[in-house]
Amino acid sequence: MDFDTLLQIVKTQVSYSLHEFNGYHLDQRFYLILTYGILAVVIDLIFDRLFHRIARRTHWQADDRLVQIVHRPVCWTFFLLGLIHAIRLNPLPPSPWDLILPNIVKTLILMIWWISLIREITAMNETNMGWVLDKMDKTHFYMIKNISRIALLFTGILWGLVIWKVNLTPLFASAGIIGIAIALAAKDTLANFFGGIALFVDAAYKVGDYIILESGERGEVVEVGIRSTKIKTRDDILITIPNSIMSTTKIINQSAPEPRYRIRLDVGVAYGSDLRLVEKTLLAVAEQNHALAEKPLPRVRVRSFGDSAINFQLLVWVQDPRHRGRETHNLLKMIHSAFQERKIEIPFPKRDISLQAKENDQKSTNPVAPKSSITEEKVP
Repeated sequence: MDFDTLLQIVKTQVSYSLHEFNGYHLDQRFYLILTYGILAVVIDLIFDRLFHRIARRTHWQADDRLVQIVHRPVCWTFFLLGLIHAIRLNPLPPSPWDLILPNIVKTLILMIWWISLIREITAMNETNMGWVLDKMDKTHFYMIKNISRIALLFTGILWGLVIWKVNLTPLFASAGIIGIAIALAAKDTLANFFGGIALFVDAAYKVGDYIILESGERGEVVEVGIRSTKIKTRDDILITIPNSIMSTTKIINQSAPEPRYRIRLDVGVAYGSDLRLVEKTLLAVAEQNHALAEKPLPRVRVRSFGDSAINFQLLVWVQDPRHRGRETHNLLKMIHSAFQERKIEIPFPKRDISLQAKENDQKSTNPVAPKSSITEEKVP
């Protein structure tokens, strides 16, 4: 075959291909896609110039968040719908592209909304969702957030299978066997999941509460998730505890049912003290500490007669259990200063030790052996 013949064959094939492409009206499809693209830009301007301004003028913060979430996905969805419209113009693309191309575009639309919603749900926190937390407990908010993210994940997968017309009947038929296998392989994960649901229903604690576990761990609840609960201790250490353990252990919630916490301070005074003066002094100290809760009022009680002291107890309340240690420190210092000013004695144990030499030793060493007495004072 010579070069001229080969060139003629190539020209014939190119002409035939161009004729085939012209038969699909590519120019019409291109103009249709361009029109949808221009309309998508117009919709983008409408969101920027109109919807965002209207949302900012309202007192309801949910509309601002909603407009921000749907802005970009709506614009891209409108443009991709133009692609589907252009693909379905007559004549349709040859098989199997007449089915594959529209499904690819539909999958892109699904991915845009899917990724956008998951990203927005993940980004929800106390800063940008304060208007929700004013009406909803933090624990319920984070629990709903986690459940919504999981539900959205499975919904997106099933929707993608429906777009590609995957037969779901065998999948659902084998769901029982798969479920048993998953339950055996991930029984701990499932136990933590259902433990989190149980904690959510029982409302044993919420984010911000100060709790003490049966094992001795104590701290502030900073997050209640699907799988675990995170507690921040006073040493700024984060402890992650599986919900299966949290749902079966004994929990002392010091922030419920009231957030305030009572402090008991035991104080002993000498038997010769004026008990009325001691009571007034302790109440005055409590009134001078403005960090304490205003209600209930501070109380002073005489608890017992000790071996060397009359035991008083000062009862005060703080607004948050986390402030217990700090305010105990402050009150003890204030009580010590007030007792010194008013000459109220705080007794402490005393021990007297007497030393006396034996009679024979006294004659051999020193005819007159003086008696010595040593007094030790020990502050408990």
